[in-house]
Amino acid sequence: MTLTSWDENDNDYNAWDDELAVNAENLEPITIEIPEGISGKRLDAVLAIVLPDYSRSRLQKWLKDGAVVCNGEVETSPKRLVYAYETLTITPQPSDEMKAYTPQPMDLDVVYEDHDILVINKPAGLVVHPASGNWDGTLLNGLLHAYPDISQVPRAGIVHRLDKDTSGLMVVAKTVVAQTDLVRQLQARTVKRRYVAIVQGEIDADGVIDANVGRNPQDRLKMAVLVGKSGKPARTFYQSLGFWSYQDKPYSIVVCQLESGRTHQIRVHMQHRGYPLVGDPLYGDKKGVRTSLVAALPDFKRQALHAYQLGLIHPRTGNYMSWQAQLPHDMVDLLRVMGVAEFNIPEPEFIMDALEDA
Repeated sequence: MTLTSWDENDNDYNAWDDELAVNAENLEPITIEIPEGISGKRLDAVLAIVLPDYSRSRLQKWLKDGAVVCNGEVETSPKRLVYAYETLTITPQPSDEMKAYTPQPMDLDVVYEDHDILVINKPAGLVVHPASGNWDGTLLNGLLHAYPDISQVPRAGIVHRLDKDTSGLMVVAKTVVAQTDLVRQLQARTVKRRYVAIVQGEIDADGVIDANVGRNPQDRLKMAVLVGKSGKPARTFYQSLGFWSYQDKPYSIVVCQLESGRTHQIRVHMQHRGYPLVGDPLYGDKKGVRTSLVAALPDFKRQALHAYQLGLIHPRTGNYMSWQAQLPHDMVDLLRVMGVAEFNIPEPEFIMDALEDA
């Protein structure tokens, strides 16, 4: 099966990569009688000899995890000596990569569904796609459980991402044809994605941030605005919906619309412009607002960013469709604590002045 991939600096799939294909593994128990030629050797050495198709590190992990049975009893010590005619039963364990494609039950907030696509309102805290450190419990695992046939679609139909702690709308393809079409739409930048962000600082107008984004050379866990030819082109349109003061500091609510889809793009662009997102653990003001908010709202531990609007051309009908998702409860509570008693997301026909001027 051919799989799509995304670049490390891109939130959208942008290439086709056969190397990421996951092959099914045989997890049936393996029973072996120790031959005379290797009698008296350590168990870890014997495993490496009788199971040459598996790496030593993998065999050691199976041993540690209790997947090796010697003469009917679980054995975890690699130093245990084994002798001729003893019986080993090894139950292969799924690799981390296999766990990535294991169906797992999950509550999915499905906003729209038809034969071709799903639109999901992703909660904060949910990882979209498996990667090192997050091999399971992801949106992909939940999709595979709820829609078994989606396993035939590259990446279980996921064509773009939201950061783990960003909430909001995502589209998922249910067929290969729809997936191919959506990828092309993302590349052509015809998919409309708007976010509501709560930021530090007073923003009373609109604008566009046009600045390359790439891996931060001083901190590989972060992205950064890079000058010259470094990084990848990234453009964010923004417009203020209002500003106010909280504990003698200014804050604003802004709408952001992506033209490109780089990793952490809005978070990096707004911080670069001097308006870091409230609560952002990577790019925010940890010593100031974050400290005061922890005391006032201890459960809010993420960047205040919500993908509230998604629009696209339906892959089958060719009709333009759009959806909106209200602010999640934690952001509503955040605004309330900060003195904003009521806030409604913009109407679907809301026109951003920055886009009109572009």
